[in-house]
Amino acid sequence: MNWAAIWNDIKNYFKTNVWNIVLFFAVLFLGIILVKLIINIIKRILNKTKMEKIAVGFIVGVIRLLLYLCLCLALLSIIGIEITGIITALSALFLSVGLALQDNIANVANGIIIVSSKMFKKGDYINVDGVEGSITQINFLYTTIVTPDNKRITIPNSKIVNNAVIDYDSNLTRRVNFTFNVAYSCDVEQVKKIVIDCMKSNGLVLLNPEPFCRLCAMKDSSLEFTARCWCDREDYWTVYYDIMEMVFNEFKRNNISIPYNQLEVRQRTDNPESPVLGQGLPERVEKKREENKHIDLEEVDLAKIFTTKRNKNPSKNKSKKVKKAEKVSENEGRATELKINENVAQTETQAQEKNNKKEEN
Repeated sequence: MNWAAIWNDIKNYFKTNVWNIVLFFAVLFLGIILVKLIINIIKRILNKTKMEKIAVGFIVGVIRLLLYLCLCLALLSIIGIEITGIITALSALFLSVGLALQDNIANVANGIIIVSSKMFKKGDYINVDGVEGSITQINFLYTTIVTPDNKRITIPNSKIVNNAVIDYDSNLTRRVNFTFNVAYSCDVEQVKKIVIDCMKSNGLVLLNPEPFCRLCAMKDSSLEFTARCWCDREDYWTVYYDIMEMVFNEFKRNNISIPYNQLEVRQRTDNPESPVLGQGLPERVEKKREENKHIDLEEVDLAKIFTTKRNKNPSKNKSKKVKKAEKVSENEGRATELKINENVAQTETQAQEKNNKKEEN
């Protein structure tokens, strides 16, 4: 590699493009200042619109990226680099990334819709496709909620936008609905009065609109009453449980019967006839079996059957363990014979010694 030629090319480039280089640094310096100025102006404008912080951050980030991209393309054109190929490559890159991340891009677009339209805010209690919980976080991809039993659930923003969302905390007050069943023998007016008095006696229940209770259905075994009252949204469950307990106690105190599922039993007076098929059990018919093929295992000595062929050459059929055992038993027999012979010899010598002593005496 000829370093001298490379160095000469660099010097010639700077000599012939002095004004382009000066223009490059001037545009770079002024461009950075201009981008920062534009970003600050956009932030102030968006903050005055009371938009959510997450939406402001996302919009500012996208605008900053686009401005710096335009600045880079302008600097490359000043140096003399053709930017048409770069623009084509960037467009192809953005297209491929968009196809690969189309679901995430849809979630981002839906997140912008959620935040900009202010469908709900952090802390609201919502119901999305059967999933209930309080919102703890909203971003441009997912919305995180915490259920009443402290489960953390992450829901994609596209699912929220494409489904019906129930926001229980969108208004300051909520209506509490009740259903009560009493026996047919109870007084309707008395039941209505007891239920309304229970709701009015609770200080968390709003008196405007007034509590409501009416007979709504006549079921198979009971009269069904529906009752409604209003309360502040944070007092919903407290009011519900308090009213249920109060109504139950007042029903017992005023002898209002709460029916159960009943079973009616009747004694039959007729004599039903059940037809009988057949004429009793059939006679036993013994199965015919061939005697030659039947083998009585109790009478046959299996050891003889399976060892007849092997007994022809007993020495070959013996295993190594059997041979070792036989050798050990032979050695033990010889040892016992030797011990017996030794004991006999000792007894004989002892007897002779005794006899010799007697003779001497």
